[in-house]
Amino acid sequence: QVQLVESGGGLVQAGGSLRLSCAASRIDIRFNGMAWYRQAPGKQRDERELVAVITGGGYTNYADSVKGRFTISKDSAKNTVYLQMNNLKPEDTGVYYCHLLSRSTADSWGQGTQVTVSS
Repeated sequence: QVQLVESGGGLVQAGGSLRLSCAASRIDIRFNGMAWYRQAPGKQRDERELVAVITGGGYTNYADSVKGRFTISKDSAKNTVYLQMNNLKPEDTGVYYCHLLSRSTADSWGQGTQVTVSS
């Protein structure tokens, strides 16, 4: 069973930065596409928004709302995916989830980490 553990969330003022981490177990991120999603307050699970993607080969893509502010990366030696978030805005508030793109099972999602941006 895959295990994805997110960390790094917190409370930050608008304009601030956070770095989220997703430590993966029982998969090798060198060969798997990974993504960060976020679930805004009041939204349902099926309304999670795709924030950023990184493929096994390192290709990245971003939602328009975060382009130029967020950077997804990975450290294969640590089997960890990161999301560097700069110039945070109140609308970035939500629970951020790490997701293994090749699966749709429950274990392809982490437990989430809360990000709150105050104005």
